[in-house]
Amino acid sequence: MGTYALPDLPYDYAALEPAITGEILELHHAKHHAAYVKGANDTLEKLAEARDKEEFGGIVGLEKTLAFNVSGHVLHSIFWKNLSPDGGDRPEGELAAAIDEHFGSFEAFQKQLTSATTLVQGSGWGVLGYEPVGGRLIVEQVYDHHGNVGIGSTPLLVFDAWEHAYYLQYRNVRPDYVQKLWSLVNWTDVNARFEAARGLAAG
Repeated sequence: MGTYALPDLPYDYAALEPAITGEILELHHAKHHAAYVKGANDTLEKLAEARDKEEFGGIVGLEKTLAFNVSGHVLHSIFWKNLSPDGGDRPEGELAAAIDEHFGSFEAFQKQLTSATTLVQGSGWGVLGYEPVGGRLIVEQVYDHHGNVGIGSTPLLVFDAWEHAYYLQYRNVRPDYVQKLWSLVNWTDVNARFEAARGLAAG
């Protein structure tokens, strides 16, 4: 049976300073993300055991635990690639045109995603996603690691708003952290995800 694995970061832990300190990035990746990977793999083993024994009394809890951990793993895997020490500025080409079409302007989109991320209740994420039925970009809030997401939407750009992502550096001032994330956005990666999502929808 295949298992999930913690991906290597595409940069050093200190590469995103001063926006994100090396200490926070190492804890975030090597401890928190690693815990979601372990949680997903452990839950898959428990589900396999339940099938073997035909004991499904705990299936609801196991399914929720699997969704939580796999979603955490997927979102973090996207998050690392969405960021770059050479990031920032704004997108170009068809992604820029789609943002203008669906949000009115880049500035309007930026304000919406910033607000969605900053105002997530408790722990969660702000997400720019591609919704294939309408063929449009949408901004979503993800609570914890899953929920409140359009069915079938594909995440393109994700901002982590869990306290472990910023608290050691920004304390309780989440808006300052979110503003700094914009200086790290790897638009090349976001654009590649946009093109892939549109391709899947067209296919």
